[in-house]
Amino acid sequence: MRDCIEKLLHSTIQHGPLNRRVYLMKLKNRDLPDIIPAMERLAQEKDYEKILTKVADSQSPPFMDAGYRQEARIPGFFQGRRDGLFLCKYFTESRKVEKHPVQVRKNWDFIQCKGNSAVKTAPPALFPVTPCTLSDAREISGFYAKIFPTYPFPLFDPQYIADTMTSHVRYFCIRKNGRIAALAAAEQDKENGNAEMTDFAVSPRWRRQKMATALLREMEKEMRKSGMITAYTIARTLSPGINMTFKKTGYRFGGKLLNNTHIAGGIESMWVWYKYLRAAQE
Repeated sequence: MRDCIEKLLHSTIQHGPLNRRVYLMKLKNRDLPDIIPAMERLAQEKDYEKILTKVADSQSPPFMDAGYRQEARIPGFFQGRRDGLFLCKYFTESRKVEKHPVQVRKNWDFIQCKGNSAVKTAPPALFPVTPCTLSDAREISGFYAKIFPTYPFPLFDPQYIADTMTSHVRYFCIRKNGRIAALAAAEQDKENGNAEMTDFAVSPRWRRQKMATALLREMEKEMRKSGMITAYTIARTLSPGINMTFKKTGYRFGGKLLNNTHIAGGIESMWVWYKYLRAAQE
């Protein structure tokens, strides 16, 4: 069971039975306002519970008029100049209610209490970060399958890894004894100057060694070289460690996507974090 990524009108969406939502990933301005009823028809036909959209602030009025609400905002998301908004609409009452309220509140309090000091990265010689190549696709997919029971994107498929690697995603890893011990990806939107720092996974044997921080630092360097202006992540509220990594490395809080993503076996809310890598005028 997996969700698919496809075109709706001229825009890119993800939808399917796993997340039980429509996610408007990339909106073409020519599709406004027709994309709104098109997505809602799809949601109703498929019995989905939520529509999530990622749009520029200038594109938001038709969505707000149609009953959408803002869950997160990333200032300067589009070429460092226009804000990006995550707008949503729910189709069931149950999807509007946090599924893990006690744990999410506990994790948030922990992050706020412990996340103000800068994180120390492990010495580079201990955990050298290397870019992955097409020959690593099968190992990458196998590694993700071992870490996550379920995932919102088809990372367990080596062909998907290879396809994204040749289009817009750069994968980075840390190896121990010749095998992947930690892995992450930078999903580049070169048209809009932003990169999603995503798909972080660390082998249980190597956790608490600051490998995620080492990966993130190297990915930021590479994204700056690639001309990306804004970095962001959408991180699990039930995983305080990865949120702490982003907060301690200077990322700012952008909002919470409620009951948004099917990952690690169930639907979870996600926190949005962002950071400027370089000035827009550079």
